[in-house]
Amino acid sequence: MQRSVEQGAIIGAFDGGRLVGSARYHLMRQWWHGRSLPMAGVAGVKVAPEDRGRGVGAAMMAMVLEEIAARGFPLSVLFPTTAPLYRAGGWEMAGRFYETVLPARSLSALASTDLPTPEGVAKLRRATPADAAAIVEVKGLVHEQLLHCGPNTGEPWMLHDWLDDEDQFAYLADDGFLSYRWSGDREELEVEELIAASAATARAFWQILASHATMASRVRACLAPDDPVTWLTRDPAAETRQADAWMLRLVDAPAAIAARGFPATAAVSVQLDLADAARPANSGRWALEISGGAGTITPLGDAPTTPHADALSLGARGFAALYAGVPVPTLRLAGLAAGAEAAHDDALSSAFRGPAFMIDKF
Repeated sequence: MQRSVEQGAIIGAFDGGRLVGSARYHLMRQWWHGRSLPMAGVAGVKVAPEDRGRGVGAAMMAMVLEEIAARGFPLSVLFPTTAPLYRAGGWEMAGRFYETVLPARSLSALASTDLPTPEGVAKLRRATPADAAAIVEVKGLVHEQLLHCGPNTGEPWMLHDWLDDEDQFAYLADDGFLSYRWSGDREELEVEELIAASAATARAFWQILASHATMASRVRACLAPDDPVTWLTRDPAAETRQADAWMLRLVDAPAAIAARGFPATAAVSVQLDLADAARPANSGRWALEISGGAGTITPLGDAPTTPHADALSLGARGFAALYAGVPVPTLRLAGLAAGAEAAHDDALSSAFRGPAFMIDKF
C-alpha cells in the first residue's frame, strides 16, 4: 500500500471527510506474442459495505481509467470479484490463471528425450532478494522467447519480501525461474512459478521438485497451459484446470496494437468500427493492418451508428476480448462483434490467437 501511495497509484472516494472506497494499480508490463508493453494492474478495489449501491465503485473505476490513461498505459488488467462493475467500464474476460495438479510420485522418473544429443546441463542457483531485478529480466526473456500471451512482469520491489521468506524456495537460471513452498499441512508442494526457455532448464527444475517425491503427496503448480510437464513425465498424470479469470481493457487502442506482437505469418487488412464511450479517443473507424509480426491501426474518421458490411463493429469489451485471442465467431455469438464479411473472421482470429494466461496474481 505504501508503495502505491509513493507512486501516486491509489484512488480514494470520499463522502465529505469520510473515506468510502479505494482502489490502486500496479505499474507492470504485459507480454503479448513475445513483445511487452506497459500495463496497469488494478487491485484492491473496495467500497464500504454501507456505501455499496451508490455508484461509488463505478465512479472510482472511471477515475482509475482516467489516471492510467494520463500516465500513458495502453492496457489495464484486473482479477474481478464481480464482472458487471468492470464490464461497465470496458474491461472484458480475457484469459485464465491455470493450475496443474499431479501426484508427486509421477515425477520420480522423467521421460527420456528422443534427441540424440542432449541440450546440456542447466546452471541453477538459489535466488535471494538481491536477485529481484535479475528475476524480472529472466522472466521477460522467457515470455519473449516462448511468444507468450498474457503473462505480466512487475517491478523488482514486488519480489523482494517474497524472496526473503525462509519458507520460500527459489531457483534462478539464465533462462528460467522456479519458486515453490510446502503447503500448510506439508502434504503438497505449491509451485508458484516455473518457467523455462530451454529443455535443459525445464528438466532441471522438475528434477528439483522430483527430489521431494517421497515426502509430498501432490504437486500443485501455477503453469502455462502448454507447459511441457505432461511430456516430461514418464507416467503422465498431470491435470490442468482453469482457475481465476482475469479481465483486460484497451486504454489506448493505437499504442496497444503497435506494441503487441503478432504471428510472423499473420496478414490482415480490415476496417474496424470501434465504440468506446469511456475513452472517446478509441472510437471511430480504423484501418487495422497486420503483417510481418507487427500491427498498426490508423484512424479513418467517424464510425457509422449501425454495423456496416465493410467494417467489423466492436465495443470496448469486444475489442479487449479480440486482443486477448477470443475468436471472432465467438464474439459474434456473444453480441460483442457485428458487421463486416465473415471471410475476415479466420484471419483476425489467427492473428490475435492465444491462449491468454497469467502465472502471477496481483
